[in-house]
Order: sequence, then C-alpha cells, then structure tokens
Amino acid sequence: MLLRRRCLAMMMLALTGWATGSHAQTPSQAWPVKPVRLVVGLAPGGLVDVLARTVQPHLAEALKQTVIVENRGGAGGNVAGAEVVRNGGDNHTFLLNPSTTESVNPLMFASMPFDPQRDLRPVALLANSQLFLFVRSSLGVDTLEEFVEYARKRPDPLNYGSAGNGTTPHLAGELLKQATGMQATHAPYRGVAPAIQDLAAGQIDFAFGPATVFPMVQSGKLKVLAVASRQRAAVAPDIRTFSEVGIDGVFADSLFGVYAAAGTRDDVVDRMNAEINKVLARPEIQARFLDAGAEALPLRVADYAARVQDEKKLFAPLMRSLGLKEQ
Repeated sequence: MLLRRRCLAMMMLALTGWATGSHAQTPSQAWPVKPVRLVVGLAPGGLVDVLARTVQPHLAEALKQTVIVENRGGAGGNVAGAEVVRNGGDNHTFLLNPSTTESVNPLMFASMPFDPQRDLRPVALLANSQLFLFVRSSLGVDTLEEFVEYARKRPDPLNYGSAGNGTTPHLAGELLKQATGMQATHAPYRGVAPAIQDLAAGQIDFAFGPATVFPMVQSGKLKVLAVASRQRAAVAPDIRTFSEVGIDGVFADSLFGVYAAAGTRDDVVDRMNAEINKVLARPEIQARFLDAGAEALPLRVADYAARVQDEKKLFAPLMRSLGLKEQ
C-alpha cells in the first residue's frame, strides 16, 4: 500500500510539472508581450491602408500593446505574405491582404514564396468592398439592360479597365462577359484610380470600382449601373445587383482579411479575432468604413474561411480559362 501511494504521488508531481513547464502553450500565457505588427500587402494611402489605420488605435487599446501598421506592397500581396510567414513564429506578426492571396495568387503566379494553404491561417475578415459597374457617360446607356444590349449589338468589342491582372475588378469584367456573352477587351492598369481616370476621360468604356468613385457619378462624368455582389450595398442601397436583372454569377466582392502564420497559437488567433470583431462592431467604425467605401464585417474565423472557399470555387475555373501567369 505504501509503495502504491508513492507511485501515485510521483505521477501527480510529473503531471504538475508537465502542465506548468516552460514548453506548455496554454491560453493562460501572457499575450501580447511586445508590439503587434500588421503587415499590409498594399500601398500606403489606399483603401486597405486607410482601414488598417482606422482600427489600429482601437485594437492597440484592446490589446494594451502597440500595434504597428507596416506597408509591404508588391506581387499581389505576396511580398507582405512572405514577410509574415518568415516572422510568424513570434505570434505577434499578422497579415492584412485581399482574400485573392488564397483564391487567385496560387493560380496566377508561376511561383510563390509561400503556400497560402500550408503557411497561413485565417484570423478575421476586416472588410468587404463591393464593386460597382461604372460606364462613361458618353456611352449613351442609362441602365444595365441597355448596356448589355448595346455591347452585344456593337460590331467592335468594348474596352474595360481594371486594377491589374487577377484583381477583383478584372475578374468582375470577365464574369460579366461570361454571364452575358458580350465581348470586351481588358486593359490592365496599375491600380483602380488610373483606370477610373481614363474611364472618365473616355479612353475606355467601362470599369468595376468601389463606392469611392461615386463623386464622379454625381459630377456627371460616369454612370453606375449595378453592384457585383450577392446583395445590395449598404453605402448605395438603390443600386441593383446583377442577379436582380437576371444576370447570374457576377459576384466580385473585394474581401480584405487578417491572416497569421500557420504556427501561430490557437489562443492568439482566437483573441485577435475577438478583439478585431469588437472594434468592427462599433457604430463609429462602421460609419468610417462606409465613408471609405467598405463595409465592416465581423465574422468568426470559420465563417471567413468559408467565404474564401466560395470565392475559390467562383474564381478558380475563370483563372484557369484565362490562363494568366505572372512570374
């Protein structure tokens, strides 16, 4: 009996040592213990940068730690993604990128410095920027129906601009061609802004862009015909979806998500998701996002991952049919 008691005591000591050892990673571990980096895969001053810096002070307050926004643009977000993967073991480095990092980039780039499926894990959806179909005012159409009929009857294809190959404005144009049978020639630009400028100048016929383009509609330079989303936009509830006109499959929401490196602790991901969602739920944050042309969308990690999977199913066949490849 004495020997049995000694064995049990030794087992309890061993279990206690295992649970409190330095290698245990439990939710009770202090986090964050140093500044949190949010690496943004797009240039300063753009929509994603504005959204990141909108939530930055509120997230820092919630985490009781400095939050650093760092811009590392290039290669469709791949430069920023590689930086996060390289530093991901520290549990304090996060990525803010378009969801096309997962759904489009692996199909478009001949080689990537990381594998999004293997090396990244979703943390939260920061925002959705819905895309609208804009046409030059001189085109002579006022509705989506008139535009499609005009494009089908025209002997020469229309020209449309986008933010570049593989971007959601580009894919929206290709989805529109597929859904309607209309012909159009793609002109890739280095960003949405120069494409919209050429559209207003009459150099191209149409383009997909965010709600920030509306001032050009109000000034009479452009017309807006539809929103490329499954539901109407909160920022412009009077603009119809393509589905409402009987044109199915033109869905090109621009999702901007937060990611962590694959090895990031579960409790860290859960905490970041919870704190980001609390910030996004604030009425003043939602209003500021709408002013910037985006919608704050607090989602659970699993729900955001499911939305990206739906995006993959939509974009993957299109990307393969286009045969786009970047080095």
